[in-house]
Amino acid sequence: MFTKFHNRQKGFTLIELMIVVVIIGILAALAIPRFMTATTKSKQSEAKQILKQIYTMERTYRQANDTYSADLDEIGVEIMAGAKYAYTLVADANTFTATATANLDDDGTDDVWTIDQTGTLTCTSNDVTG
Repeated sequence: MFTKFHNRQKGFTLIELMIVVVIIGILAALAIPRFMTATTKSKQSEAKQILKQIYTMERTYRQANDTYSADLDEIGVEIMAGAKYAYTLVADANTFTATATANLDDDGTDDVWTIDQTGTLTCTSNDVTG
């Protein structure tokens, strides 16, 4: 009786490995920009939260003093040491504008948020889409 022996090697061919590498590369090219955008958007929540706090504290200060203040410490807002944004406050007796500015992804475009005495929160320059 004659039997044939097949010499079968186990493993992957170079072509199969190259196809897997190409697929992983395509998936990474699609996923990494979306991940970076989501990360940057999450950093914007700091500005929104602190600007809303400034608005609330300014309204409280005005109730007590009949004027707005241009001093964050005077209205009781303390900015944490590791804050990503720089905060400025401009005020007179009847109006105020608080501004948060940061360059979140080092691309030359600043992310700028403002809030005023009416509570209107506005993104004047978006670093996520900028």
